[in-house]
Amino acid sequence: MNDTTTTRGERWLHALAGESATAAPVWSADAPLGDTLARFVAIVPDARQRFPRAKENVVGLEQGWRLAKVVRQVIEQDANAAQRRPIVAIVDVKSQAYGYREEMLGIHLACAAAVDAYATARYAGHPVVALIVGPAMSGAFLAHGYQANRILALDAPGTMVHAMGKDAAARVTRRSTEALDALGETITPMSYSLASFAKLGLLDHLIDGVNADAPTEEHIARVRSALIDAVSSARAGPRDLSHRLANEAAKTTRAASIEVRRRLAMQWDA
Repeated sequence: MNDTTTTRGERWLHALAGESATAAPVWSADAPLGDTLARFVAIVPDARQRFPRAKENVVGLEQGWRLAKVVRQVIEQDANAAQRRPIVAIVDVKSQAYGYREEMLGIHLACAAAVDAYATARYAGHPVVALIVGPAMSGAFLAHGYQANRILALDAPGTMVHAMGKDAAARVTRRSTEALDALGETITPMSYSLASFAKLGLLDHLIDGVNADAPTEEHIARVRSALIDAVSSARAGPRDLSHRLANEAAKTTRAASIEVRRRLAMQWDA
């Protein structure tokens, strides 16, 4: 399955759901997941993209609106269903598309539409699961994956969650990438390690022993099993994201954030 001409998002959508029913830059397909049908969604490169900044696996104007469309389609189709189907966001996104055209034409609105669609699906009872198979960077991850009930990630080289790429962060902070890595060892949010990201309480399952670029059938089965467990957990839990602050990892590394929220709630409700 190793193909250097495709991205991880493309490979994993094919591995888990088969052929896409939609065209680039947003692929989606319905496929069995355990005893139910699930909607799988991925951002893929689009060489024909009319916006030059959005030809790769990034979230731009068209990507944001198309994400919103495929997610809201599921909400509408399952409006009267006894059980809403899961939505799996396969996350392999380098960034949001930075460009003059994107800013002028409202990339913030396109990304917000995607965020709103995922959140609406979650509150409507669709278990939303994010599977990070590559980079999950900046506003792209906020638009595609961060609104999930559960976030899973492959513990593999090349998977990361951060506000910006390491080289860019090094330039902004006037440090070398080596110094940035050292800083991440003491300041958890600065780390590019998914193991460190998990300490924030935001990651529900770090899946090890899987080749992200060339998964075997056993690897795919392991990831599928983790997705099934995540869907079951999401169905049994609250539809908001409160569990991200209720787990033991968050209580340790985000204690100050939790206390600030508590005090704000006290003042708000006073």
